[in-house]
Amino acid sequence: MLRKVAADVPWKRLVRFVPRADPSKVLIGQPQDDNVDVGIALRRGLDVPVSVFSGSSVLSPGRDTGTSAVVDRVLSPLAMSEVGTIRCIGLNYKQHAAEVNMTLPTVPTVFMKPNTSLGDPWPAPTILPRLTQQDDCGDYEAELAVVIGRAAKNVSQADAMDYVLGYTACDDVSSRTAQFAQSQWCFSKGFDGACPIGPALVSPSLIPDPSKLHLRGLKNGNQVLQDCGTDDLIFPIPALISFLSQGTTLPPGTVIITGTPAGVGVVRKPKVTIRHGDEFHVEILPYIGTLVNIFENGE
Repeated sequence: MLRKVAADVPWKRLVRFVPRADPSKVLIGQPQDDNVDVGIALRRGLDVPVSVFSGSSVLSPGRDTGTSAVVDRVLSPLAMSEVGTIRCIGLNYKQHAAEVNMTLPTVPTVFMKPNTSLGDPWPAPTILPRLTQQDDCGDYEAELAVVIGRAAKNVSQADAMDYVLGYTACDDVSSRTAQFAQSQWCFSKGFDGACPIGPALVSPSLIPDPSKLHLRGLKNGNQVLQDCGTDDLIFPIPALISFLSQGTTLPPGTVIITGTPAGVGVVRKPKVTIRHGDEFHVEILPYIGTLVNIFENGE
């Protein structure tokens, strides 16, 4: 029988980053402070020292080399070439279903983002395409992301957690006009950089039960727009993994974003949108920390 990935790995939290000492390199490592919120620390200009691992990917990080480096830029935990197609779940929080006046789904609502939608945390900009700028329809969606660690197909819910490599934060950046103009959401949610994830990938050894996390979405540092526990999920993580794997291979590196809680901008009165210069935080506690993104208008 397959055992949990967490039992085989020598790490608790990993970051993929460019070190201050050599901007030409990309390294994998574990923050030396177990309690540091990597995203917030970097945004405040603080040093984040990391124990460097021997591998070049979170999918195969190797071992602690005994050397350290200070983060210059944190990157998404996975490279674009590693994620394949990002699997996304819509309408998966009870409170969100209530705010949009929709009945609870009986099966997960699935759409996909291409790997070109993967984005890095700040200081990389998160781009609002011209289509989004035209009528100010950019929106945020704070989400928990799951990364698959080994190939999964026809997985049962009972065994689903054996395939989880780790958890991170995600912002499912959305262009609402394009979304509501179509019955399928892949176009409106799949623009370049519309799926920033990070900053840390957290092992299931720290998060044995992902239904006990708390998620917040904050605009410009202090405006709390989303605030909800993952116990409000309609379809919990094991159910999602099992469902997505039926008749379909989920390769290692597959990212599953699991839905957003209540508080999205499009249903607020007055409506809240994301514009050039706005800063958005996806905070997931404990352990994962804060994904920081600052938005810029694309050409």
